[in-house]
Amino acid sequence: MNEVKVQDVPRIERLISMAERLVAVLEDDIAALKAGKPAEMKSMSPEIQRLSALYGREAQNFDIRIAKSAPASLRAKFVAITTKFRDVLMLHARMLTRVKNASEGMIQAIAREVERMNQTSRVYGPRPGYTPKSSGAMIFNKVI
Repeated sequence: MNEVKVQDVPRIERLISMAERLVAVLEDDIAALKAGKPAEMKSMSPEIQRLSALYGREAQNFDIRIAKSAPASLRAKFVAITTKFRDVLMLHARMLTRVKNASEGMIQAIAREVERMNQTSRVYGPRPGYTPKSSGAMIFNKVI
């Protein structure tokens, strides 16, 4: 069972092709995030979402023995693109985490500043010490 079946070669090539497309999209996303333009990310398009789901299903049903029994050149290409995909995916995740943390920090800072500005000064009146409840940072978050 050391020989690769004829139908397995196109399967490996299809996985390589999908991974190459996904790597290109992720690299474009990383460039958009570095440029400060997250709206230009391509990974959120429906076509790329379908490609990601298809790649996930293909990879999940892929047996490593198929890759081990593939010709050396195809196996080397498969290992190289898989390694590159993993590296680019990790960098993409780090960039998204950085952007998320920065934007959440800005929203919280804005909310604290608005709350500070709306805070009433201490005056003597019928209800001393009364302060209205803060609306919190959620009101300023456009994502939710």
